[in-house]
Amino acid sequence: MVIRLLVSFLLLLSILYMPFWVSIILALFGIIYFRYYWESTILLFISDLLYGIKEDRFWDIYIISFFISFIVLLIAEMLKKKIRFSKQEIK
Repeated sequence: MVIRLLVSFLLLLSILYMPFWVSIILALFGIIYFRYYWESTILLFISDLLYGIKEDRFWDIYIISFFISFIVLLIAEMLKKKIRFSKQEIK
């Protein structure tokens, strides 16, 4: 729980003070590492509200990274259920 809070705080700091690609990498790491990491979609939504611009190729909407992170989160959670790792398989 503490690690999840620290990663969320680090993601918030990266959104506010670092380049966008650092935030994307941290959000992707959180989605893969933690179960149901909704904090990434919420923080990327905040990022879109702060720094988002209209994109003609995405139907003039501002919140592109929110939608992409939401879709990635759903796909990652479905794949986590399909792929199960156990210590016996590694040996």
